[in-house]
Amino acid sequence: MKARTWRRAAAALALLAAGVGVTLALRPQLALDAEFARQRWWAGATEQVRTVAGHRIVHLEAGQGTPVVLLHGFTGSKENWLPLTRRLAPRFRVLAPDLPGWGDTTRLADTDYGYAAEAEYLAAWLPTVIDRPVVLVGHSMGGGIAVLLAARHPQLVSHLVLMDAGGVRYRDNAFGRAVLAGENPFAVHDRASLARYLRTVFDAPPWVPWPADTALIARRTADAAFEDRVLDTIGRGPDAFLPGREAGRVGQPTLLLWCRADRVIDVSAAAIYRDAIRGSEERLLQGCNHMPMMERPDETAAALEDLLR
Repeated sequence: MKARTWRRAAAALALLAAGVGVTLALRPQLALDAEFARQRWWAGATEQVRTVAGHRIVHLEAGQGTPVVLLHGFTGSKENWLPLTRRLAPRFRVLAPDLPGWGDTTRLADTDYGYAAEAEYLAAWLPTVIDRPVVLVGHSMGGGIAVLLAARHPQLVSHLVLMDAGGVRYRDNAFGRAVLAGENPFAVHDRASLARYLRTVFDAPPWVPWPADTALIARRTADAAFEDRVLDTIGRGPDAFLPGREAGRVGQPTLLLWCRADRVIDVSAAAIYRDAIRGSEERLLQGCNHMPMMERPDETAAALEDLLR
């Protein structure tokens, strides 16, 4: 009798597993959503929504205290910040938006999503979520946006952190040459290009299991034309180095946090920003490439805390 009961239970579990497998094969996004939900729970973060300038801006929020706003980079999302959010939330109020046009935030047709436009969207968004100046952290493309936001709207920003930030003419590397040649080195359309993308931005690329990889590939493939359009603006257009030209107007205490071995935004960019922003402090991290908030979240959190102390 016990053996028969065990066989029935095993058969039921097998059927359940088969059903789950079929569901994930048909809707791989469910696996990615489940992983992000797990990370949000671990970080104590919730999703919040505000509507600004025609954009339904979705952001993650966790913790209490001094407000820290985290801006993701090109092809990034608010979820990039969850490992860092988990470490900052016990001491700070952390807000991480999907930038207009990206992730879960609205993307409008024929709309500018370059550095200056994004800075203005965020200048309108910030007063809807916080009533005091914020510590503004910008990564990669988000760093260029953060420079313009701090320079043009200083009343909104108390401290600035540029993390492997774009917006200046750094020393040539393979990534930069490809962008100037009209390519998108971050383009993803299959498993091979996903693996290449992860190797480009991570020192030790994370494993992305099935079916989450399928969902990521589908999302990035759908975003390909949008990515090319934004890269034309921030990577090759006349305003590609606008943040560097306006960096001298930044008056807030500023930390330049870079991975020493960044293969995307060469570390020479940190020196350019250091020379432009009076009193800025430069800190270089070992053992990471272009994603310090994910590869070295403890060291990144410690650097932010040092700045505020």
